[in-house]
Amino acid sequence: VQLVESGGGLVEPGGSLRLSCTASAGTFTISAMGWFRQAPGKEREMVATITFPGGITNYLDSVKGRFTVSRDRAMDTVYLQTNSLKSEDTAVYYCWTSLWDKSEYWGPGTQVTVSS
Repeated sequence: VQLVESGGGLVEPGGSLRLSCTASAGTFTISAMGWFRQAPGKEREMVATITFPGGITNYLDSVKGRFTVSRDRAMDTVYLQTNSLKSEDTAVYYCWTSLWDKSEYWGPGTQVTVSS
């Protein structure tokens, strides 16, 4: 399974970015997809996840109300709309997927930098 991410970059505080990630797994094998992030010197943390059949979402408390995760089942793609970005959102964002056989896969990561 390969995950291809796009959409990272440099943005000023208060700005927005839309991350996207497409999996090669095939729709009927994906249980959930989502995004994790890792800032320098910190552990990787879950940002947002969404189940593929039901669209049930889960968010890190600090991003609730600012980030929105969504998915396109036909395209095996997950999106992360990030709004009102803060400097503390700066991190490498990793796409993640879990398949029905419990296996997990990660994308290579995309850098998000929030700075003026």
